[in-house]
Amino acid sequence: MNGNINGAMLGLIAFCVLTEACREICFKFASIREGGHLFLHPAMAFGVVFWAVELVAWTYVLAHVPLSVAFPLMASSYAIIALSGAVVFEEPINWRHCAGVALVTGGVICVGVTGS
Repeated sequence: MNGNINGAMLGLIAFCVLTEACREICFKFASIREGGHLFLHPAMAFGVVFWAVELVAWTYVLAHVPLSVAFPLMASSYAIIALSGAVVFEEPINWRHCAGVALVTGGVICVGVTGS
């Protein structure tokens, strides 16, 4: 294992980021629905499936990419989830959110350039 990330590993990390965002959207959707039991909501089941798929993919990534490179790249999920919340649930994003997303994105770019 070295610090280099090939295109397939970068794609798999991006897949992990997207499945994490989908998981969080499903969990949020299940939590805001009225009536019925939270854990019986179909969105909760989809969230758990996304979680399981991400677990398998992430474990594969960790077997091939150093944690010091892979985990900071995974932090891009924070930006994706914040933007997803704004788009899907119409949650407000103020200037502090934008600044935080920009800083996280900048950090992910720095790690990505260093690790490849």
